[in-house]
Amino acid sequence: MFRGILLEKSESGVSAGVRELDDAALQAHAGDGDVTVRIGWSTLNYKDGLAITNRSPVVRKWPMVPGIDGAGVVEASSHAGFKPGDRVVLNGWGVGETHWGCLAGKARLKGQWLVPLPASLGEREAMAIGTAGYTAMLCVMALEDGGVKPGDGEVLVTGAAGGVGSVAIALLAGRGYRVVASTGRAGEAPYLTGLGAAEIIERATLSEPGKPLQKERWAGVVDCVGSHTLANACAQTRYGGTVAACGLAQGMDFPASVAPFILRGIRLAGVDSVMCPMPRRQAAWARLAADLDRTRLAAMTTEIGLDAAIAAAADVLAGKVRGRLVVDVNR
Repeated sequence: MFRGILLEKSESGVSAGVRELDDAALQAHAGDGDVTVRIGWSTLNYKDGLAITNRSPVVRKWPMVPGIDGAGVVEASSHAGFKPGDRVVLNGWGVGETHWGCLAGKARLKGQWLVPLPASLGEREAMAIGTAGYTAMLCVMALEDGGVKPGDGEVLVTGAAGGVGSVAIALLAGRGYRVVASTGRAGEAPYLTGLGAAEIIERATLSEPGKPLQKERWAGVVDCVGSHTLANACAQTRYGGTVAACGLAQGMDFPASVAPFILRGIRLAGVDSVMCPMPRRQAAWARLAADLDRTRLAAMTTEIGLDAAIAAAADVLAGKVRGRLVVDVNR
């Protein structure tokens, strides 16, 4: 037996609770997996918050164990790439949506989804990074692919106090970029400067409708917000700059014009973490293990137990959580 968060749907609505589960339940609902992982740590991401609160139709099959991230040790495997005792990390692939996820003591997953955990990372550290940190690294890699170098100018990070933003600041500052953090939480300024931000700007300066072409400022942008914020970030990006877009906290719309693209040659790079091909996924985790300052990672991490994760889901959606939440699934 093991404990996990179970989301159930009935005529009266959707409920979330911590339940006792077993291998038979795993086989019934995740039987197409070929690797059984004893999960040590998981996280609480925005998508998990949507699933647990049922604010958005994230869950496609019922009942469902949420948790798009997990780190643990292989218990059993029929996949050629993994054997019992291997340490692995899981991010995305529809887990927690169409396939039972990792907010539980055990998960049955497909070997093709798993990344061997880099030797220098512990399971808890891997989940302090989680999908948010892995997405942040994909954004940094997108800026590098676009040719953005530390000497080219400032890099803007929006939604800076959230998980992706926090890790992006730490990664970029660690590589010598001058990072400007945009946030609506003025009280988080000491936290953000501690992660490496050189300047803090108020979210409202970017979140309202703006001109299609504005004064050039940013050599690169990591945007976690979307909508008007993304449009204004593009309008302010310098000639030849790159904008990495990975989030929609403000909205899915993109009320912009083609002006920055055809007059300044900027690049808008979409960043997807869910179905990211395995070679790039592995490269991102290798870079995280090598590049991310562990002291800064610890500063952005809060630990909770499985029982607290349900209540914390609403706080994640409300933007009340800064940095990363790691979940000890065994308490």
